[in-house]
Amino acid sequence: MAKTWKVPEGYDGLPVIGIKHDHAKPRMSLMPEGVMEEMLAVLEYGAAKYSDDNWMIVPDAQTRYYDAAHRHIEAWWRCEAKDQESGKSHLAHAMCCLAFLMWFDKQGGQ
Repeated sequence: MAKTWKVPEGYDGLPVIGIKHDHAKPRMSLMPEGVMEEMLAVLEYGAAKYSDDNWMIVPDAQTRYYDAAHRHIEAWWRCEAKDQESGKSHLAHAMCCLAFLMWFDKQGGQ
Protein backbone atom coordinates (compact mmCIF):
# COMPACT_ATOMS: atom_id res chain seq x y z
CA MET A 1 0.00 0.00 0.00
CA ALA A 2 1.42 3.37 -1.02
CA LYS A 3 1.96 5.99 1.63
CA THR A 4 -0.06 9.12 1.23
CA TRP A 5 1.58 12.50 1.60
CA LYS A 6 -0.25 14.91 3.82
CA VAL A 7 -0.15 18.57 2.95
CA PRO A 8 1.63 20.40 5.79
CA GLU A 9 -0.41 22.96 7.61
CA GLY A 10 0.18 26.38 6.11
CA TYR A 11 1.34 25.00 2.73
CA ASP A 12 1.02 27.82 0.19
CA GLY A 13 1.09 25.74 -3.01
CA LEU A 14 4.63 26.73 -4.03
CA PRO A 15 7.13 24.00 -4.94
CA VAL A 16 8.71 22.41 -1.89
CA ILE A 17 12.42 21.61 -1.70
CA GLY A 18 13.44 19.10 0.93
CA ILE A 19 16.42 19.51 3.18
CA LYS A 20 19.01 16.85 3.96
CA HIS A 21 21.94 17.71 6.22
CA ASP A 22 24.58 15.51 4.59
CA HIS A 23 27.18 18.07 3.50
CA ALA A 24 29.75 16.79 6.01
CA LYS A 25 29.21 13.10 5.20
CA PRO A 26 31.37 11.05 2.81
CA ARG A 27 30.39 11.47 -0.83
CA MET A 28 30.33 7.84 -1.92
CA SER A 29 29.30 8.97 -5.41
CA LEU A 30 32.91 10.07 -5.96
CA MET A 31 34.08 6.44 -5.92
CA PRO A 32 34.58 5.21 -9.49
CA GLU A 33 31.80 2.85 -10.53
CA GLY A 34 32.49 -0.85 -9.97
CA VAL A 35 35.59 -0.40 -7.80
CA MET A 36 33.99 -1.34 -4.49
CA GLU A 37 32.29 -4.36 -6.07
CA GLU A 38 35.65 -5.61 -7.36
CA MET A 39 37.22 -5.18 -3.93
CA LEU A 40 34.29 -6.93 -2.27
CA ALA A 41 34.64 -9.83 -4.71
CA VAL A 42 38.27 -10.23 -3.59
CA LEU A 43 37.29 -9.98 0.08
CA GLU A 44 34.55 -12.58 -0.38
CA TYR A 45 37.01 -14.87 -2.17
CA GLY A 46 39.44 -14.53 0.75
CA ALA A 47 36.70 -15.10 3.33
CA ALA A 48 35.62 -18.30 1.55
CA LYS A 49 39.22 -19.52 1.17
CA TYR A 50 40.33 -18.73 4.73
CA SER A 51 37.64 -17.22 6.99
CA ASP A 52 35.98 -13.88 7.55
CA ASP A 53 38.51 -11.25 8.63
CA ASN A 54 41.38 -13.77 8.63
CA TRP A 55 43.61 -11.01 7.22
CA MET A 56 43.52 -9.31 10.64
CA ILE A 57 45.40 -12.13 12.35
CA VAL A 58 48.02 -13.06 9.74
CA PRO A 59 51.50 -13.09 11.35
CA ASP A 60 53.78 -10.27 10.12
CA ALA A 61 50.75 -8.93 8.25
CA GLN A 62 52.07 -5.50 7.36
CA THR A 63 55.13 -6.86 5.57
CA ARG A 64 53.18 -9.64 3.90
CA TYR A 65 50.37 -7.38 2.62
CA TYR A 66 52.92 -4.78 1.48
CA ASP A 67 54.66 -7.53 -0.50
CA ALA A 68 51.37 -8.90 -1.85
CA ALA A 69 50.18 -5.45 -2.96
CA HIS A 70 53.39 -4.97 -4.92
CA ARG A 71 53.16 -8.43 -6.50
CA HIS A 72 49.63 -7.70 -7.70
CA ILE A 73 50.59 -4.28 -9.04
CA GLU A 74 53.60 -5.76 -10.83
CA ALA A 75 51.44 -8.50 -12.36
CA TRP A 76 48.99 -5.86 -13.58
CA TRP A 77 51.90 -3.78 -14.93
CA ARG A 78 52.96 -6.84 -16.95
CA CYS A 79 49.46 -6.78 -18.54
CA GLU A 80 48.05 -9.64 -16.47
CA ALA A 81 44.59 -8.29 -15.61
CA LYS A 82 43.35 -11.17 -13.44
CA ASP A 83 44.98 -13.20 -10.68
CA GLN A 84 45.42 -16.77 -11.92
CA GLU A 85 44.25 -18.40 -8.69
CA SER A 86 41.20 -16.28 -7.89
CA GLY A 87 40.27 -14.99 -11.32
CA LYS A 88 39.82 -11.57 -9.71
CA SER A 89 41.42 -8.26 -10.70
CA HIS A 90 45.04 -7.83 -9.65
CA LEU A 91 44.31 -4.18 -8.92
CA ALA A 92 41.38 -5.13 -6.68
CA HIS A 93 43.69 -7.53 -4.81
CA ALA A 94 46.26 -4.73 -4.43
CA MET A 95 43.57 -2.32 -3.22
CA CYS A 96 42.47 -4.83 -0.58
CA CYS A 97 46.07 -5.24 0.57
CA LEU A 98 46.43 -1.46 0.82
CA ALA A 99 43.13 -1.21 2.71
CA PHE A 100 44.46 -3.81 5.17
CA LEU A 101 47.64 -1.76 5.61
CA MET A 102 45.58 1.37 6.27
CA TRP A 103 43.55 -0.54 8.85
CA PHE A 104 46.73 -1.74 10.59
CA ASP A 105 48.05 1.84 10.63
CA LYS A 106 44.82 3.04 12.25
CA GLN A 107 45.27 0.34 14.90
CA GLY A 108 48.70 1.73 15.72
CA GLY A 109 50.67 -0.71 13.57
CA GLN A 110 51.24 -4.39 14.27
